Amino acid sequence: MQRRQTPKQPLQVHRKKQTDLSAWRKGGRIDPEKSVQNHQSPNNQKNDSKQDSLEQALSYFEKVQDRVSLKKNNVLQKHLTTVESIALQRGLPPEGFDVLLNVALSGKLSDTVNTRLLKSLIPASVIPETSVVSSVSWLCVSKCSSNIQLLFLRWLITVFDFIDHKERLHALYGFFFSFLQDEKMCPYVCHLLYLLTRKENVKPFRIRRLLDLQAKMGMQSHLQALLSLYKLFCPELVTITLPGKTKTYFKDSEGPWKATINTVRQRKQENSLVSQPLFLGTAQPQSRKRKWNTQLIIPASSTNKNNLEEDREKQRVDFYGTNESFPVEQLQTFSQLLQNIHHLEFPSQMGSVLTNPLLLHYMNCIKDESIYLRLYYWMGQTLQEECTWYVADNKQYEEFKDFLETVYKAECFLQEGFSSCEEFLYKSLPLWDGFCCRSQILRLVSWIPLSSFSEMKSHLYDPLAQLFFTSSLYFKCSVLESLKELLQNWLNWHIIHLDSESDSQAHSLNTTLSGLVNVVAELIDFVGWISTVALRLENNPTFLLYFILDFYETVCDMYLRYNLPLLIMPPAGVFYPALLSMDSVSLNQLCYIMYRYRTNLVAAKENELSKKKILQFKFSSQTYQEYNQYIIAMVGCLWTSSAFQKDIHPQGLCMDDELLKKTTVQEFKTSFNIVYHPAMMGYAVLFLQQAWPDDTTFNFSLIKGKKWNWYLEYLYAQGLKGLKVFIESSINRVSQASHSKA
Repeated sequence: MQRRQTPKQPLQVHRKKQTDLSAWRKGGRIDPEKSVQNHQSPNNQKNDSKQDSLEQALSYFEKVQDRVSLKKNNVLQKHLTTVESIALQRGLPPEGFDVLLNVALSGKLSDTVNTRLLKSLIPASVIPETSVVSSVSWLCVSKCSSNIQLLFLRWLITVFDFIDHKERLHALYGFFFSFLQDEKMCPYVCHLLYLLTRKENVKPFRIRRLLDLQAKMGMQSHLQALLSLYKLFCPELVTITLPGKTKTYFKDSEGPWKATINTVRQRKQENSLVSQPLFLGTAQPQSRKRKWNTQLIIPASSTNKNNLEEDREKQRVDFYGTNESFPVEQLQTFSQLLQNIHHLEFPSQMGSVLTNPLLLHYMNCIKDESIYLRLYYWMGQTLQEECTWYVADNKQYEEFKDFLETVYKAECFLQEGFSSCEEFLYKSLPLWDGFCCRSQILRLVSWIPLSSFSEMKSHLYDPLAQLFFTSSLYFKCSVLESLKELLQNWLNWHIIHLDSESDSQAHSLNTTLSGLVNVVAELIDFVGWISTVALRLENNPTFLLYFILDFYETVCDMYLRYNLPLLIMPPAGVFYPALLSMDSVSLNQLCYIMYRYRTNLVAAKENELSKKKILQFKFSSQTYQEYNQYIIAMVGCLWTSSAFQKDIHPQGLCMDDELLKKTTVQEFKTSFNIVYHPAMMGYAVLFLQQAWPDDTTFNFSLIKGKKWNWYLEYLYAQGLKGLKVFIESSINRVSQASHSKA
């Protein structure tokens, strides 16, 4: 990459907080509390040897003046190997980056050596911002080749979250932007700008430049990413239409560093509970967990203690009169959040937000889209690129589970799903075995945001159905529970947004409501289908039926409870197994569900006749017809003992008397009333024992007339509230009798 002619010297960078390497080599210590002496012990002789070797290597590279060839230069080969081995084993200390970056970008060594040096830049803790700014200044003087510049940019993107501060790096935004004209470097420059962009960086001339590049290069994903970010900050400046959803904006820029960083961290964690890298200056030792959890802790500032205390005092005195940002690492209480809510600067490591309730509160209160965008970007990188599909040892598996659990808890806290998590699920479900991280994956499914049905069907329903039909009964119940929570989250979202809509947005609300109704209807139909098939496959187990009916307890109340103009009856493959169930819990659940269906349908009919709501959706006549068919079947079974004659549902119980007689069942007409029903017969036996303790014949025909009403009161006292509200609402005789008694 050739730039305009400038004096062949790097820019001078202010290094007030940079550790003086020469002072360190002579034994001087800028900060005694953080020096390597504090980490030494009698058992660290091997570490001392490595420190001495690294010290000699850094001293050699700092003194290199003329161009040196790698061939037949044993000293260079020795020190280069030392840097590489220590970097791969333990990572490099903060002080080493200034020396190695300067020599790699100064052009004093061959590209082969420079490449090896850049690939060895593995951080043990943090990377000083001053080292990065100093190395960027070498790009102005064209000392290194374009390949080295490209490799440097890729390294900078990979270790971006390890840089201790970003203010001076942000000041170079315009400098980086000027390199967009290089087609080879453009994708990586866009990636770096995407990480650096703030609202104040969005300027009309930059938007015009990006549009010109897009016209020249075509619709490139990296240009779309930057334009999308600009449009998010300043929609009035970016008026073009951009694609709604792009799975991956940027090329893989992690190169050899990401895997090595993870390997170094894993090795440190295995060796000790608290890592002890080569700390040669002011950097604090940090706990080194694996990649999933490394960014879940807010990074501490790498300035020394005295400066940090001075900064705190200054903020206490001057905060309310200035626009200074409040460091999140100092945020400890909710009162601090309220006092500094307009001055918080989020950490570069966005993953730390997930585990900080105060920052999650901030995200809920201040709807800053840029924060969500940064969080989605980080989460997308972590989930989508690093896990497709995850297979590792037990220790890493547990850490991955904890990471997914953390994401789920953050979604619950914010009461909304993350789009990057949705994309991860869509990519992962076709590869998922249904066992790995089952609880976490299904919990994340319950927070998938609303999408079009075509996308949900191909990415969620189809792969989930394949697993559902081929897995255990427990897995089927877990999926049904997850889909019930997904439906509830969608309905809660509808209630919140319905309350926030104004009358002036009636037209857009109607469009949104129509889309929501369609997507919810498809979800309910999908659950009805898999439930019907599952009951046949598993031979109608009570455990499975409970979860299916639990889902329909939400469905039956959508109109009144969630103000959604939609009611869908359960399919016959669910209704009749519940009606004929051997378990009283399932029958009681079904009675309550049918009672709530009736309540919602009556309310909808009344609203429709009164025409109170202009935008009121009308239920189809098929819904009322199907409800009436089910009611006839239930009343015929439980009350009038006429189900076999009067059930008019196409998949119902209607059978000829001649066929029923061939079953040789006596009194077949009463086989499913509230006395003889298999789910109720146990209650009938207990009632007879209490009413006629001396009669051991268990004559069920005695339960009639006044004894019938006594039996009903006995059932109600046993906690069958669903049966009670169904009978009192759907059967006139009992309803009138109870009212007259009252």
